[in-house]
Amino acid sequence: MDILDRLLLHDADTTRSLLLLCRDLNDEQLDCYFDLGQQTLRETFSHMISNMEAWTDLLYERPQTLPQGSSVDQRSISGMLERLDRVAPQFAAIARKLQAEGRLDDSYEDYLDQPATRKSFGGTIVHLTSHSMSHRAEVLHLMGRLGVADLPEGDALSWEAGYLAQQEASAQASGGGAGSAPPAPSLPPLLPNAAR
Repeated sequence: MDILDRLLLHDADTTRSLLLLCRDLNDEQLDCYFDLGQQTLRETFSHMISNMEAWTDLLYERPQTLPQGSSVDQRSISGMLERLDRVAPQFAAIARKLQAEGRLDDSYEDYLDQPATRKSFGGTIVHLTSHSMSHRAEVLHLMGRLGVADLPEGDALSWEAGYLAQQEASAQASGGGAGSAPPAPSLPPLLPNAAR
């Protein structure tokens, strides 16, 4: 697992884990106003996922696409999970392709800027993952203020520890031992603060 794998897997998994923790919140809680960032949990999650969708389209150098999928409200927790589960693999695929082709320092035209500007592929990948991280910090704060218990810290090292433990357990369950090739990447749950 290289640094790009860590950035991509930690980003998608942490956002997904936080969305899952919000499944039991009602609309009043999801839309509760706070004087911070995007001001509500729903707006913050929607902002994060919309940005992932928009930047992924830019990285593919394709027109902006609207969220596709089921009739589930695209801004409900289940709708945002669907959108994340659709866009995160696309983002990871283009990031890995650009890295494999040695194109991280190449640039594309960001046609959403007026006037359009050139941006590097690598800078955009870092921008998107750090953008999500800053908003996840807001999400954790809002969730705490709403009384959500057992919040994860959301940091990369706790995520990596859980990921590696899951990979080792999967390898042992499939008959491999320590040092055997790990199975294809999957996303582990985050560890709550209390479990650290």
